[in-house]
Amino acid sequence: MDRFVDRRAELSRLVECYESDEAEMVVVFGRRRLGKTELVRESLAEREDAVLYQATETTSQVQLDEFVELASESFPGVDRIRADWESLLGYLAERDAVVVLDEFPYLIDADESLPSVVQRLWDQEIRDSAATLVLVGSSISMMEEATLLGNSPLYGRFTEKIDLRQLDFGAACEFFPDSYTPEERVFAWGVFGGTPYYLDGVELDHDLGSVVRRSLLARQGFLHNEPEYVLRTELTEPNRYFAILKAIAAGDATANEIAGTVGIDGKQISTYTGKLERLRLVEREVPVTEDETRSRRGRYRIRDPLFRFWFRFVYGNEDRYERLGTDAYETVVEPEMADFVSPEFERLCGDALPELYPDETFVDIGRWWYKEHEVDVVGLADDGTMVAGECKFTSAPLDYGALASLESHAGEIRWTPDGTGVDRNYALFARNGFRESVREAAAGRDDLRLFDLDEIVGSF
Repeated sequence: MDRFVDRRAELSRLVECYESDEAEMVVVFGRRRLGKTELVRESLAEREDAVLYQATETTSQVQLDEFVELASESFPGVDRIRADWESLLGYLAERDAVVVLDEFPYLIDADESLPSVVQRLWDQEIRDSAATLVLVGSSISMMEEATLLGNSPLYGRFTEKIDLRQLDFGAACEFFPDSYTPEERVFAWGVFGGTPYYLDGVELDHDLGSVVRRSLLARQGFLHNEPEYVLRTELTEPNRYFAILKAIAAGDATANEIAGTVGIDGKQISTYTGKLERLRLVEREVPVTEDETRSRRGRYRIRDPLFRFWFRFVYGNEDRYERLGTDAYETVVEPEMADFVSPEFERLCGDALPELYPDETFVDIGRWWYKEHEVDVVGLADDGTMVAGECKFTSAPLDYGALASLESHAGEIRWTPDGTGVDRNYALFARNGFRESVREAAAGRDDLRLFDLDEIVGSF
């Protein structure tokens, strides 16, 4: 990466650990490409008492030799210590060092005893020092097994856990050219999301069609095989998971719909979706008024926009795009882009709600549905206010029918805040403005607000 963007909260948490007078053990994990290494590098930029070792897939002896060579730059005496992890880490802990073991799963692959060694060191030596040990990993499944699950040697010993996620829309916009209009920013976000590696690696200063064609549709494109690479590093038998993700990208949202498309028994589908949830690839949504652990109305969505795009447009279509050449984007993708980006636009509108309604404190924001009723954005505030919103990412201005539909559907929402009545408010979010009838309605009402793209994007 050439640029480091945002991550202020995570940086602050790491620096606080480094400056603590007590021992700290930190785990930093998350999917590949989110910038974990860049985060720890940035956090150590002003420090001279740190060792940042990025492991590779090699033998334990090579890893130890590389670690000693690197650590000796800041701690010259370390090259006189016996070259095993217990001795080396113990020596550095005595000097209150900050030690970062990046790609920790590679170290475990080479030496399965390492988590137990770190556990013993922590219990007997490190926790009585002012040292900081940071374990970083991209293999979520292995990081969980080694550090986070109840039967792992290091379970319960971490003083800080950073689960790195995608950048939000506001931070992602720092990668977009200044010339981008609000509409172009939403389209680019809808394809590339908030993954720093993607945003920094593609040439976004071209029109979106050219960027998508070169980076995703072309066989030699920078991101053409990216989702497949990520999945194959995490899953030993990925084919069924590919089929599930393709079904979700095509519009199947419930467990029964996905199972029917893929050809899996409905009772077994949760095993696969559960794995994809743990890998941060999909998430299960429930209506905002319901308890996630109890609701039976869950819907699945792919979390990363680029993965959604790849499974909807790229996977299985390589030969078609090769035949079409430079016309591939305009012929196949562009006619469906507004529909494809629409769900991400809805989520942006929900994310913008706290800024658009600064006097409200929202306890929950999400979608709501029941039978034939559905509301794109629902914000539930602590004072009993409900904001119900309709989002339209279409080329036509939003008409009065959208407002009437919103009021009808929102009227079915059953939400009873403790001790208060519900104060219903309505919001309309539009890509291309509003008909005069809608503007007139908003001008005469205190419970209705209209938001165009400039205001939505500007709120970030």
